[in-house]
Amino acid sequence: MNPKRITILKEGTTKRTGKYILYWMQQSQRVHFNHALEHAIQTANQFNLPLLVYFGLTSGYPDANFRHYQFMLEGLREVKETLHKFHISFVLKLQSPEIGILSLLDHVHTLVMDMGYMRHQVKWRNDVVFYADQNFMDIRIDIVDTDLIVPVHVASDKAEYGAYTLRPKIKKLYHEFRDFKRISTVVNQNPIQITSDDDLSDLSNTMSRLNLDQSVAPSPLYHGGYLAFSKLFIDFIENKANLYKDSNDPSKQLTSKFSMYLHFGQISSLDILERMMVAQSQGQIEGESFDAFIEQLLVRRELAFNYVTFQKGYDDFDLMTEPWAYMTMREHELDKRDYLYTREELESSKTHDPYFNAAMKEMHFSGYMHNYMRMYWAKKIIEWMPTFREAYQTIIYLNNKYFIDGRDPNSYAGVAWCFGKHDRAWTERHVFGKLRYMNDKGLERKFDIDSYVNWVNSFSNLS
Repeated sequence: MNPKRITILKEGTTKRTGKYILYWMQQSQRVHFNHALEHAIQTANQFNLPLLVYFGLTSGYPDANFRHYQFMLEGLREVKETLHKFHISFVLKLQSPEIGILSLLDHVHTLVMDMGYMRHQVKWRNDVVFYADQNFMDIRIDIVDTDLIVPVHVASDKAEYGAYTLRPKIKKLYHEFRDFKRISTVVNQNPIQITSDDDLSDLSNTMSRLNLDQSVAPSPLYHGGYLAFSKLFIDFIENKANLYKDSNDPSKQLTSKFSMYLHFGQISSLDILERMMVAQSQGQIEGESFDAFIEQLLVRRELAFNYVTFQKGYDDFDLMTEPWAYMTMREHELDKRDYLYTREELESSKTHDPYFNAAMKEMHFSGYMHNYMRMYWAKKIIEWMPTFREAYQTIIYLNNKYFIDGRDPNSYAGVAWCFGKHDRAWTERHVFGKLRYMNDKGLERKFDIDSYVNWVNSFSNLS
C-alpha cells in the first residue's frame, strides 16, 4: 500500500494496551480493495490483537430515504458475512456514527478510519478525534483515503478549474497507487464479544427500527452489494464495454451503472480500474472505449472529489460555481421563460417535453438516469423555473431524493457543471446567457430518442 494514503490524525503513545484494533467502516462499505481495512489488519497483526469493524447506522443521514437504505443494507449484509469468513468481528450500532463509536473506544489500541469527503462526513471524524483527544490521550488514530485511486490531497492542493487542469496530475500519479493485491489474514482471530444492535439477517426489521422516510420505494431494478456489482460488471464487459465510446446515446443503454456501487463504497474505483486493465489486455475492450471509460473513472470522478474538498460552498448556490457564471445569470435573471413549472409538476413528469418526462420517470422508478439525460434534465429545470436559485435548489432536491447515487461529490459537481463549474462560457443566448444550452432538437438530431422514451414507458409493465 502506498503510504501516502495514510494520514496520522493522532499519534497516541507506546504505553497504550488496548484489547483490539478498531476499524470504523463508513465511507468504504466493502472488504475487497479496502486500504483502510487492510491497514487495520496490518496494525492488528503488528500488535497481535484481534480486529473489530464498526459501522454506525443513522436514520438521520442527510436526504437519505428508504430507497437508499435498502441498497446500502443489502451491501452491508454481505460485508458482515465476508468479514466473518475472514475471522473479523463486526458490530453495527443504530446510532449516528460519531456517537455510536464512543462506547467502543475504552478498549481500543488503534482506531483506523476510512476517509469521508462531504462536509458532514469530515465533521463526524473530526468530532471523534476531538473526543479521543479529551478522553483517550494514548489512542492512535489513522485515516486512510481508499475510495479514490489517487488520494484527493495527493492529486492536488487546491480547487481545480476543470478536468483539463487535473488530468495531467492524475495521469502522472495514478500508477503509483495501483497498490492493492489481496486482503491479508488476521493472525489473532479471537472473536470480540460486543453486542451489535442488529444482525442484518432481516433487513425489513432493521429498516422498520430506523423510522425512515418511505416516500421513495426501493429500486426494482438495482440491488446493492459486491456480488450484485460483479454480475453487473460481467454484463458490462460482455455486452457494453467495447461500445462504451457511444455511451452518450440514451437509446443504446451502454452506461455502466457502476456509480451507485461507488457511491456506497461497495466497490473500489481501483478494483474497477484493475478489472478494466485485465479486460483490455484480453481484448474485451479496445482503445477508444477504454480511454472514454477511464476518463470518467479516473479524471471526472476524482475532479468531483477535488471539488467538494476544496470548494467550501459546494452545496450553496451562492458559492458553487465561477464568477463569470454568476455574472451571466444575473444579467439574464429576468429573461422571460417560455414555460414555467412548479417543483411538483416537474417531479410528476407533467411538462410539455416527452424527453424530460421520460428522464424523470426513469429516475423516479429505477433510482438511476442515463448520464446524458441527467444533463438535459437539469438544463430544462434551469430553463423552466423562475430563477436560477430555485432551479438549483430543485435539481438538488430531486437528485438527492431519487438517485441511488445521489448526495455525493459526483452529484454536487455534476449539478454545479450545469451552472458553469468545470465548464467554459458559451455563446450568449436567451435565459442561459453564457451557460451551456441543451435542447430537444439536439436529442432528436443525435440519437433515436424515441427509443429511449419507449424503453422508459415499458417500466409501467414492471410496476
